[in-house]
Order: sequence, then structure tokens, then C-alpha cells
Amino acid sequence: MHTLHITTGGTELGKASRALVMLHGRGGSAGDILSLAGHLNVPDAALLAPQATNHTWYPYSFMAPVKENEPWLSSAIDIVKQTATVAQNAGIAAENIYFLGFSQGACLTLEYIARYAQRYGGAVAFTGGLIGDQLDAGNYKGDFKQTPVFIGTSDPDLHVPVERVHATAQLLNQMNAAVTEKVYPNMGHTISADEITLANRLVFDRPPATGR
Repeated sequence: MHTLHITTGGTELGKASRALVMLHGRGGSAGDILSLAGHLNVPDAALLAPQATNHTWYPYSFMAPVKENEPWLSSAIDIVKQTATVAQNAGIAAENIYFLGFSQGACLTLEYIARYAQRYGGAVAFTGGLIGDQLDAGNYKGDFKQTPVFIGTSDPDLHVPVERVHATAQLLNQMNAAVTEKVYPNMGHTISADEITLANRLVFDRPPATGR
């Protein structure tokens, strides 16, 4: 199972006005995803990047039946929850906690926020969708209260079918998220400069909620 090991960056947690939980992709590392922060408008944020055991959050495709990715998937979701709790224990309210992930980390980001929907600062998913061979709306409860969510993806993508991205955006919108979805023709499995620009404008450029 995963154990909590967080690599940090940005503003010291005790002095930050907000926190950003960053989730790496399959084969990546906490350090890899933290390097992305230099392109994001988050100078006031504490950066919290947990590390997956063996650099993988769950063993199979995110489109596999959920039970095939257990118990690793539940453990990964719990690691995200523990990471968010670290920020909350430092006095940062949920509405000032942001989430970002790439690829497998984007899928985990979306799965976590949908299972624990409330008003967050925002979420960014670079190429990802909700997890499972089929989506069970019963797994997802809560009200995002217009939390801004940006999802960017390529069509086609080797790992993430665009149909799942559409279904994910629709479900999050039904849960009262303010979702912006953008599909890039033949972009490949990467993060584009335009995605960074949109993530900043739609999510990170918004001022933190009053108080920590």
C-alpha cells in the first residue's frame, strides 16, 4: 500500500494563504510534478506533492473495473485525503485548497474531488477522467458550490478516451462544479502551454477566499 510521503515546495505551509495538492502520473515522481509549479500563478501557495509507491498510484488502466485496481486505488485516494488534511490542520480552509494532476494523477485528482465534493479553491486535470470501466454516480456525492475545474486532453489520447473526459465533465457539472473542458486535436499525451494559460486564468488567478 501507499504510505504518506509528501515533497513540499512554494510558500511555507504555516505562512501560505492557500495550498496546492499536486499528483504525479504513472512512472513520475513528486519532484516531477512540483517542477510544473514554476509555470503556475501560485506564489502564495504551499505545494504538497505526495509520492506513489513504485511511482504508480494503481496498477491497471483507469478504465479497468475498479476492483482490479484495488486495494491500491483506495489507498491512493486515502493518500490524497491525508495530504489535504495536512493543509487543513495548518489552518487552510477547504475553499483555499487546490488540486492538480497529470495523466494517472489527473484521474486520481478527479476521482478524489468527486468522492469528496465541496467548495474547493479549484482543480486542474491535465489529461484524465473519473475512474472505472463504468461510472457509478452513486459513488459521487456533495456540492462543489461552483468550484472551478479545468480539464484539458488530447483527441485522440493513447490512455484517456475523450468520451470519458466528456462524461466526467458532465457529471462534475451536475454536482455544481464550474467545469471548463478543452479538447486539443492530436496534442499527444503531454501538457501544452495553452493548458497552462487556461489553468492559470480559470483556476489559479482567482483570489483566495478570505482567511486561511
